Amino acid sequence: MTFTIIGRCPRTGRLGIGITTLGLAVGALCCNIKPKVGAVVPQANVNPNLALLAMDLMEKGYSLDKVLQELESADALIEYRQLGIVDSEGNAVARTGGSTRPWAGHIVGNGYVAMGNVLAGEQVVQAIGRAFEGSLDQELDERLLLAIEAGRDAGGQRGANGQHLPEHSAALLVYEDEDIPLSQGWMDLRVDAHDTAVAELRRLRDMYKPHIPYH
Repeated sequence: MTFTIIGRCPRTGRLGIGITTLGLAVGALCCNIKPKVGAVVPQANVNPNLALLAMDLMEKGYSLDKVLQELESADALIEYRQLGIVDSEGNAVARTGGSTRPWAGHIVGNGYVAMGNVLAGEQVVQAIGRAFEGSLDQELDERLLLAIEAGRDAGGQRGANGQHLPEHSAALLVYEDEDIPLSQGWMDLRVDAHDTAVAELRRLRDMYKPHIPYH
């Protein structure tokens, strides 16, 4: 019950993730970025070890298709997982396991992955992709925010009995294309428990961004 955008900015080389879910602390659980390597999000019955393995394989020069093959071989429960990867060059792959809860699926576009599970329908990831593609003139943090807002507005998460599932946590991470400690992203904002997490994430971003030059 999560929807996500992983993307790279072709102008700046920045990598970023926008994500939201019903559960708590999604930013700590699912978001992984390493400058000059890539961004990886495991979700839907999360196995964090898959992100660590993916980063290691990308650093060793594996193609993204080969990375996915290795992840499939490493996890006996891979069909219950959903994975998205964008590397530092903007190459992108995704995988939605056949046993993830519906609706689940993904879109792989030019420099991005839009994906989700336990959603209102395919229109959610389509809206995420359109919003990201249609905002090339914006900085990456704004594009990622617009994308998850579009997913929310297209229906977001929906339970088995048809009820809407609110977004209780959300995260926005953007990393520069340079060697810096992993704890010092250009932007790393988390909403860990809130009734309207995506709206709260935008509020925090708008407050934080003017202070970036100082930090």
